[in-house]
Amino acid sequence: MSEVQKLDAPTSSTETSVVNGVGPKAVIKNVDMSEEMQQEAVDVASVALEKYNIEKDIAAQIKKEFDRRHGATWHVVVGKNFGSYVTHETKHFIYFYIGQLAILIWKS
Repeated sequence: MSEVQKLDAPTSSTETSVVNGVGPKAVIKNVDMSEEMQQEAVDVASVALEKYNIEKDIAAQIKKEFDRRHGATWHVVVGKNFGSYVTHETKHFIYFYIGQLAILIWKS
């Protein structure tokens, strides 16, 4: 499993950390999820990014994989510019960047 590092300047209640996984480095902006599942989210997203170029297809692949591995109902948003305000199950939320692409995954 890859090392998770805290960055120096967390913003308000949001901690920022860096995860190195299967693909490129991920910068986690907000999370309520076990470290194991965080790593899984980064790895699944990295594979989807390698496989697809269209944001909707990347999101669909991540959702299908999380539904398969952890049961329904997962939601995924992928993009470069969006706002969000969601309600999620405890320990089932992550918001991170891989490069310039933001990825939001949560279960409800």
